[in-house]
Amino acid sequence: MTLDDIKPGQACRIVRVNLGGAAGQRLMDMGFTPGAKVKVARNAPLVDPVDLTLRGYHVSIRHQEAGGVEVEEL
Repeated sequence: MTLDDIKPGQACRIVRVNLGGAAGQRLMDMGFTPGAKVKVARNAPLVDPVDLTLRGYHVSIRHQEAGGVEVEEL
């Protein structure tokens, strides 16, 4: 399951970031590391972004980037 599959209001735990290069490094720098808990605040149905709560702050990422983050539901 990936982060873009999670519905608003649900929480999950990051298993792995499957993005390489600058995009993957940027997510890791923002705190998208294995074991981190993430809650989906809002999810735009057709257009970006996905609004998340991660490590006590809000962050918005593209659906494409969210699709590269493997998660497990809590």
